[in-house]
Amino acid sequence: MNRLSLYLSEHLGLELWVASLLVIALATFLVNFIAQALLSRVERISGKTQTVWDDALVQAARSPLRVLVWVVGLDFMASVLQRQVDADFIQDVRRTRDVLAVICVSWFLLRFARLVGHNVEARRRGRGEEVDTTTFDALVKLACLVVVVVAVITVAQTLGFQISGLLALGGVGGIAVGFAAKDLLANFFGGLTIYLDRPFSVGDWIRSPDKAIEGSVEYISWRHTRIRGFNKNPIYVPNSVFTNIVVENPSRMTHRRLRETIGVRFKDFGVVEAIVHDIRAMLAAHEAIDNTQTTIVNLNAFGPSSLEVMVYAFTTTTAWVPFQHIKQDVLLRIGRIVAAHGAEIALPTQTVRVDAQDETPALLNPA
Repeated sequence: MNRLSLYLSEHLGLELWVASLLVIALATFLVNFIAQALLSRVERISGKTQTVWDDALVQAARSPLRVLVWVVGLDFMASVLQRQVDADFIQDVRRTRDVLAVICVSWFLLRFARLVGHNVEARRRGRGEEVDTTTFDALVKLACLVVVVVAVITVAQTLGFQISGLLALGGVGGIAVGFAAKDLLANFFGGLTIYLDRPFSVGDWIRSPDKAIEGSVEYISWRHTRIRGFNKNPIYVPNSVFTNIVVENPSRMTHRRLRETIGVRFKDFGVVEAIVHDIRAMLAAHEAIDNTQTTIVNLNAFGPSSLEVMVYAFTTTTAWVPFQHIKQDVLLRIGRIVAAHGAEIALPTQTVRVDAQDETPALLNPA
C-alpha cells in the first residue's frame, strides 16, 4: 500500500509540473497572439494619420515584442522546472533573460530609428514634401550608434564583466585620441552645430565675407560641407570653419534691396525736387516694389560732378533673375522721368580753371 501511494504521488507530481509547463507555453502563445492582433489594429489606425512616428513605432515593435514575450514565458517555465531538478541553473537563466531583454529593446530602438528615416524619405518622394533629409539621416545614424554602445555596455555589465576599468581606460584613451584627432573632432562638432542650429540647409545659397566662399550647398557630412560655386566648381569646406566665420544665407532673405544713386546735372537743380517727387510716386505705384518696407527717394549729396539722388526700395521677389528685370524697369522709368523734366543724367566731368595772370610769372621763372 505504501509503495502504491509513493508511486501515485510521484506520478501525480510529475503530471502537475508538466501541466504547468504546458499551461505557461499556451499562455505565452495566447499573449503573443493577442499582442500581435492589437498591433495590427493599431497599425491600421496609425496608417490614417499624417505623422510618421506612430507607423514606425508599431512596425518596429512587432518582431522584438514577439521574442520578448517568449523570453518571459521561458523564464517562467525555467522557474517551474527548477523545483523539479537538483541542479541550480536559475541564475544563469535569469542572466540570459536579462541579456535577451536588452537585445530586444535595442532591436526595437534600432528598427524604430531606421523606419522613421525610411518613412520620412518615402513621404518626401511620394508627396513632394520639403524635408531636410541630411539632418534626418545624421540623427538616425547618431541614434543607432548610441543604442549600440549602450546595449553593449549593459550586456557586459549583466554578464558580470567589470566595466569600470574599461570605462576609465576608455576615458584616458579618448583624451589621447582627442588630442591626436582634434581637427577631426572639431569638424565633427562643427557638423553637429550645423545640424542643430541649421544656419543653412542643402540647396541654400550661402556666402561668407570672411572667406572666399559662395555657392549652393550640395551636401553636409560630419566632416565637411560641399558647396557648388557659381562657376560650377565644388568647394569642400571643413565644418570647423563655420564655427569661426560669418555666414550669410541669402536664400532666406525676405526681400531684395534696390539701392541706386542717380546723378543729375548741376544746371538742372531747379527741377530736382520735381524729379524726386515723380520717382517716389512711380515707386509707390510699381507692382514689384513692396511699399510696406522702407522706401527712400531724396537728394542725398552734391557730388563732384552731379546732384546725387538716392533711390532706396525693396522688391517683392527674392529671385535673382526677376530682380534684375525689375531693376532694369525701375531705372528705365527713372530715366524717362528725368528726361520728361528737361534734365539729363550727369556724366563724370571735371572743370580745370587756369588763372592767366599767374601763368606768366611761372613761364618767366621756369625754376
